[in-house]
Amino acid sequence: MKRTFVLLWLLPCIICAAKLPTPKKSPSSQFAASNDEIQDLSEQLYVDDANKAGSGDITLNLQQNVSSSQTGTGTDLSSQKLFSYVNEAKLFTRPTFAQLISLLDNYIQKTGTVESVTNEEIQEQNAFIDGIFQTTVIKKLSSFLISKGYYTSVENFKNDLREMWFGLYTRAKGCLDSSGFEHVFHGEIHKGKISGFHSWVQLYLLEKVGQINYLSYSSDGPWTSYPDVFAIQFKWSNYLKSVGSFFIGSSPEFDIAMYTLCYVTRPNRLCTVKMGGNTLKIQTYSWDNSSYGNAKKYLASSYPNI
Repeated sequence: MKRTFVLLWLLPCIICAAKLPTPKKSPSSQFAASNDEIQDLSEQLYVDDANKAGSGDITLNLQQNVSSSQTGTGTDLSSQKLFSYVNEAKLFTRPTFAQLISLLDNYIQKTGTVESVTNEEIQEQNAFIDGIFQTTVIKKLSSFLISKGYYTSVENFKNDLREMWFGLYTRAKGCLDSSGFEHVFHGEIHKGKISGFHSWVQLYLLEKVGQINYLSYSSDGPWTSYPDVFAIQFKWSNYLKSVGSFFIGSSPEFDIAMYTLCYVTRPNRLCTVKMGGNTLKIQTYSWDNSSYGNAKKYLASSYPNI
């Protein structure tokens, strides 16, 4: 729903840069979930993503492929839009897609401004979380994490997922201006560049209304059906994303599940998952400057590392 300016937090906002923490390395033996178990589960999630796009639901126009040396130039090498077609009538009327889309206008583009959260927006967050927890994808993720001892119950996991993704923290010291969900699914402008922004739904919707200018792509994964994985270059207004990685055609619950699986089991490091027989690495980061609950860390970022 459209933002209203009812502030729940009135904190002074001091604009300053904040870097994502450096990934930490630890021996795999410390983890309750093994690498093979994570890959097996991710394969199941890939197969069970019932709300993903099917053949013909999305048509991409990739146009110019660029090398890594060209990705930071901001040169527009593609004259047409990335998305030639998306079956909105089929995909975006599905509950979790509709619930995701209702959240995307709740955020301020630039860091450094307090994110107000109205009662209506809290209701939208709860509806989205309730919606994804009704899907097979999240049910399987819940069962796995509980069986490995990360959580004691579905409700315990659900409450923690809400905090890790929607809990507010500051990327510009002095104001609650960010969250994991805003960073990953909405995207932010931080230090004059696009930061985060890994939702194909947000990418499509903003391109449709002329806010996104697709420049080129640098990586196309081996998948021939959806979800697929791409790395692209684009501008949001006049701000550049030199390399942005996306699941394309996935459902919102699949994105949340894959990122949460890796964040909970392999925080602050690369996490190897498997989709359709092909492996993929997902990078996760925690926000180490503040915490919630029993010293738990908010999710700072998560994305396909391609």
